[in-house]
Formats: sequence, structure tokens, C-alpha cells
Amino acid sequence: MTSALLTDRYELTMVDAARKSGTADRRSIFEVFARHLPNGRRYGIVAGTGRLLEQLSEFRFGDAELAWLRENEVVDAATLDWLADYRFKGNVWGYREGEVYFPGSPILVVEGTFAEAVVLETLSLSILNYDSAVASAASRMVTAADGRPLAEMGSRRATERGAVAAARAAFVAGFSSTSNLEAGRTWGIPTMGTAAHSFTLLHDSEEDAFRAQVAALGPGTTLLVDTYDVTAAVDLAVRVAGPSLGAVRIDSGDLPGQASAVRKQLDALGAKSTKITVTSDLDEYAIAALQVAPVDSYGVGTSVVTGSGAPTAGMVYKLVARVGDDGDWVSVAKKSAAKLSVGGRKFPVRSLRGGVATSEVLHVEDDPDAPSARADAGRPLLVPLVTDGIADPRYLGAAGTALAREHRAVAVAELPVDAFRLARGEPVIPTVYE
Repeated sequence: MTSALLTDRYELTMVDAARKSGTADRRSIFEVFARHLPNGRRYGIVAGTGRLLEQLSEFRFGDAELAWLRENEVVDAATLDWLADYRFKGNVWGYREGEVYFPGSPILVVEGTFAEAVVLETLSLSILNYDSAVASAASRMVTAADGRPLAEMGSRRATERGAVAAARAAFVAGFSSTSNLEAGRTWGIPTMGTAAHSFTLLHDSEEDAFRAQVAALGPGTTLLVDTYDVTAAVDLAVRVAGPSLGAVRIDSGDLPGQASAVRKQLDALGAKSTKITVTSDLDEYAIAALQVAPVDSYGVGTSVVTGSGAPTAGMVYKLVARVGDDGDWVSVAKKSAAKLSVGGRKFPVRSLRGGVATSEVLHVEDDPDAPSARADAGRPLLVPLVTDGIADPRYLGAAGTALAREHRAVAVAELPVDAFRLARGEPVIPTVYE
């Protein structure tokens, strides 16, 4: 399936007009960055890079797409011919997926002709904005969980394809599993899930429901105990499954109080190894409030797939440099007061002291081809993602997703301790332009 029409009309009309003015083939550099983090957030997590690279390989205008563009008079015949042959042949650098980012961080750098690069704007932003918003929220939840596993279970609160993207982004950010089967198939994420309240209500009694589930899934299953009376259900669950019952799930009520009471009850019944998992509209604040409760794992739905109040990362895709008619590079930037940008290509380095991040240093170059002093002490942040139109296979598929998850753990470990406080605050390290 092509991704070519997952874009805004003005991307193609700009190409059409630039071809007519003779500027379409000017070598250009675009950068994706966020001017600020969501209100009160201390850091962000890059996610969606692997998905974007796969969609880039499918960015083709086939006969059906060209016919629709022709019928709707979006561009002229000559531009339709150009689109028919479109293949991105440029280069892309970016922060590794799972990397921490801050205001101004050039998380994606796209180099090519103006025409071949500008058409990637909408696709790039639609993927990176959503996935990074989910991953940034999920990372806060992982911190709040303090080592206890989290399951993503928000498919019913997202679009059908958005649900898959959200599950992947949450996994990159440290979640352990997802309820979404397509995310498991496509991205290699462990899947989980047993039964909902409807399964209990289907049966003539709660005992019948528990016995049916244990018969199908074994005593190691997780039984949902809050359909009727929690205390009675826990007693029944242990009686049906035995003391080797895998877990019980609580989905309503006073979760800290319920968890403490259920833990005491399970221990008294001899089910000391039975775990407790809680769900019910959790976010990072609710998870933090449960840290002292005897909870073994969490299931998070709505809050994670909606970015916990920040459903977009606010990233933009801006032209920062282009070649003029004389062949020299020209730095360009938007200067409107509310939306200032910094022109010139950025070479970012994370400055570290004792292994702890102290600043995001962006070396700005008017001539991207010239040698620079960007080898500052610290960790360079850009890696080549696409070279001459070919994506680096290391960042693709299930293996690329697992690699991003591993990198997120490394990147977050560099942050100062203030980054993990849930109270509102400024970005935990400053962005410095040099």
C-alpha cells in the first residue's frame, strides 16, 4: 500500500510551483524539531523513526493515485509525470529512535532537492508527532512504575492504525507488552490479555466463568475479580485455580486500598505467589500514587494512547538551508515573533559530566559541507538513517523496534534526577546554539 497520499495538498502544489519557477531542484535541508516540550514536561522521547523509514520506502505514486490527482486537478501534467517517477534519493540523518530530545533538537535532518524533500513533510510529522507524544508519556509512566511491568491496552481509545503505532511507541518507551495483536505480529511486541467483565457476565455464575477460563488457559491465568464483590471473587478464584493462580486483576474502586486488602487475603489463602495487576484509567500520577501499594503490574489504556494530555509532540518540519543560484549554501529561517526558527544545519551533541547530561549543544553551520567544530566533548546525536535513498536496515521491523527500546533505556539513564519528577518544570537541560 502506498503512503504517497498520506500528505497535504500544499506539498504537491509547492512542487508544482517550484518546478515552474526553476527552483524545485535546489539542494535543500529540512529539519524536524519541537520549539518547546508539552507544558511542564522535562524531556521527550523520539519514537516513530522506524515506522517512518518503512513508510518512506512505500512513498510511490501509482496509477490510481496519479489518476485521482489528475481528476482533481491538483497539479499539472508535467508534475504528474515527475510524481510517477518519484523515488526519494536523498539522505536522512536523525536522533536514534528511543533517544531523549529537547526544544530545538533536530531529531530528523532531510537532505535532497527541494521537491523530493518537501513532499515528505506531512508524512514525517504525522508519524513523529504522534509516536513521540505517546513514547514521552509512556516513559514517564515507566519511571513512575519503578521497575514494575506495564502493559499497553489502549486500542479501543485510538484509531485502528493509531492503536498499533501507540503500542509500538509505548514498547519503545519501556512498556513490557500490549493487548494489540497486530502490534505483536508487525513489531514483535509481547502480547497479553485474558478476559473482560463480559466473559463473567456471560456465565450463569462467577464460578462458572472462572472455571471456564482456568480450564482454557490453566491456573497461571489472570482472573478479573471486580465484576461483583472483590473479596468473594478472590476467595472463589483461589478455590477454583488453587494457590498457584497466576494473578488477579482489579479494574475499579479504591485501587490502593483494594490492592492492600487483596494482598492480605491472597496470602491468608496460601496464594502468596499470586500477583496483583491493576487497570482502570491509570496515568503516571495514579501509578506513582500506587508505588507503596502491593501491586505487581499495571495496565494502561486511554492515557498512554493520548499522550497523557499531550497528544502531539508539536514538532515542525522546516527548511533551514538551501543552495542559491551561485551554488553557495544559504541559511534560511522563519522570523515571525511567535514561531522563530534558527537557520543553518544543526549538528547536535549531548554534553555530559560524569555520565550525566548537562546540555544539548547544537552546532549551527551556514555551510553544511564545511568542516566544523562540532566534535565537542560529549555524545554526537545524529546517525545516518537513509543514504542515497536507502534506509539503514538496522532500524527497521521488529529488530529495529527492539533496538530503539534498548537505546531509550541508555539515553534516559544519562538524564539528571530532576528529569523524573512528575511536577511541572522546565526542560531538565538547556539547549545551547553555537
